Amino acid sequence: MFTIGEFATIGRVSVRMLRHYDTLGLLTPARVDPHSGYRSYEADQLRRLNRLLALKDLGFTLDQVGQLLEDDVTPDELRGMMRLRQTELVEQIAADRARLARVEARLRIIEGEGSMSTTDVTITTTPTVRLASLRGHATSADHEDVGPVVSGLFERVGALAAGSRHGEAMAWYQTLEDGSLDCRAGFVLLDAAGAPDGLELVELPALESAAVLQHHGCMEDIGGSYQRLAVWIEENGYRTDGSARERYLVSYPEPEDDWVTAIEMPVSTS
Repeated sequence: MFTIGEFATIGRVSVRMLRHYDTLGLLTPARVDPHSGYRSYEADQLRRLNRLLALKDLGFTLDQVGQLLEDDVTPDELRGMMRLRQTELVEQIAADRARLARVEARLRIIEGEGSMSTTDVTITTTPTVRLASLRGHATSADHEDVGPVVSGLFERVGALAAGSRHGEAMAWYQTLEDGSLDCRAGFVLLDAAGAPDGLELVELPALESAAVLQHHGCMEDIGGSYQRLAVWIEENGYRTDGSARERYLVSYPEPEDDWVTAIEMPVSTS
């Protein structure tokens, strides 16, 4: 037999937790000295301890753990539950990392509000663009919503356009009345040929007057560049219809920190 301290060391738990599990009836000692009250455990009890800890880490309450232990969960059943929980945890970690990245990006926007430079905004005329593209829909302009939609569109476009000759990648956005976003992503066609099979040929009309700003870096930070552009548009007496085009001047396969994206928004004085 092992003392409670020895059993705690072998089982990689604290003595305090073993006492707690004993109080709850989840793992009672093999023997309790009637005079000293010292608890002793047998090696075979590690089997129950391992299942208890595994079920606890799966997110079950201690009451549920007790019931499952009484049901004598088999190793195969436990393995299946743990694999399912492992998948859920991996997905949760990915979601939390994405949320943290969005928070950090928003903080950078907030921190830069007082020193938001707009000197690099230009007014230009853009030509008609023939785009081999796919269309999607995002529930909002939030990067959390639009990012996966556009990246998914580009993955499909890239697969369908593989081997064809094309120019730079572009995305186009139009805000709808319900606040959602109509999205289009594709590649500029360099000649009169049609779009590759599976892609739609669309002509984006020329813009007589567009406010243009180049965003440098990852797409998670592009919200700050949009805000700089909006400040410039308002300060210079222009109006815009809410649509926007993004030209990816430097993009994949370069590291995202090195990307250069030209944001184009149509403007007018009326």
